[in-house]
Amino acid sequence: MDKKITILGGGNIGSAIAKGFLAHIPPSQLIVTRRRVEQLQPLQEKGITVTDDNPAAVKEASIVILTVRPGQVRDLLQEIAPVLEASRHTLVSVVTNFSIAETEVFTGKEMPIIRAMPNTAIEVLESMTGLAANAPARNKLDDVQALFEMVGRTYIIEERLMAAATILNACGIAYFLRVIRAISQGGTQIGFHAPEAQMIAAQVAKGSAVLLLDSGIHPEEEIDKVTTPRGVTIAGLNEMEHHGLSSALIKGILASFNEIEKLK
Repeated sequence: MDKKITILGGGNIGSAIAKGFLAHIPPSQLIVTRRRVEQLQPLQEKGITVTDDNPAAVKEASIVILTVRPGQVRDLLQEIAPVLEASRHTLVSVVTNFSIAETEVFTGKEMPIIRAMPNTAIEVLESMTGLAANAPARNKLDDVQALFEMVGRTYIIEERLMAAATILNACGIAYFLRVIRAISQGGTQIGFHAPEAQMIAAQVAKGSAVLLLDSGIHPEEEIDKVTTPRGVTIAGLNEMEHHGLSSALIKGILASFNEIEKLK
């Protein structure tokens, strides 16, 4: 990847993306912007160019990644629209619930636009990123997908599924962290010190995920391998289900999905 990349909005997700890219991209090829540019000092110390001048940062790059909040994106697009060039820029929007069509109002329909939904695990090269593109970006999609493949896994979807991708990709981090936290608290109650319980729970969660990703099998097949008649595992699983574990997780995902339309 020899193209310069500008990230507009160096908040939590913007900074995480920048840190992840650093594993494969020289800092001289990265620019990150933020109104309070002093908060980007950790990135600057890594050699990344930081600035509060969005149009100037866009002029320097060929890939422009929007990582601002939904309420900020219209003002940002108005600010950078005069310097965007469809012939040399690819616009990648990580903005929740802001469609390609809404973006095209500011950029024109000829602008290559790709919506991306990664998560904060991009910082440690373990993101799950969904991608959807408009027609002018079809020949740019391979490059952008390769960029995000450097920092995790990707999948390409129709734009209508971006809201669902937001819930599973981005919100999903919080869901799994809460589960790990609950398991580690249980570990503390049965005898481990809190740091040990957290480490064990996190590693077991990681191992469980890798088992599924590497094998492609259904979760219940792996569950069956560790549940024996009248055993301790099935006793624990049944107790969790009696208290609505699976139902609570599904309802939580649906609750998040139902809130996404309010993020304008």
